[in-house]
Amino acid sequence: MAGEMEDVTLPRATVQKIISEILDPEFSFSKEARDMLIKSGIEFIMMLSSMASEMAENEAKKTIASEHVIQALQELEFNEFVPFLQKILVEFKGSQKVKERRDSKFKNSGLSEEELLRQQEELFRQSRSKLNQK
Repeated sequence: MAGEMEDVTLPRATVQKIISEILDPEFSFSKEARDMLIKSGIEFIMMLSSMASEMAENEAKKTIASEHVIQALQELEFNEFVPFLQKILVEFKGSQKVKERRDSKFKNSGLSEEELLRQQEELFRQSRSKLNQK
């Protein structure tokens, strides 16, 4: 497992993009500083994952849920992250409900996927026809 951990990294380009978006243009960030930031990020993710896993295990759960991550952040005394993450979680759950409603609308239509695609193609054909007539 130790050999595996050495292979774990964060995408340098993504980290550099985040740094560039945050950093004032007059400042630069050395390669060594970026690499330290990546290593720190990996360590933070490992600590948080381990603590969240422990939280899930304490509840006899086999899946780490977002609530376990929030509990882990609190346990690790990173309380300042919690309100932001709870807001993101509410937004995510809201978007999932919209997706579920849309998906169930099609599932409850009683039509096969092929029939729905055929109807969609017909609508596209009609739209192109109307557009070409103008």
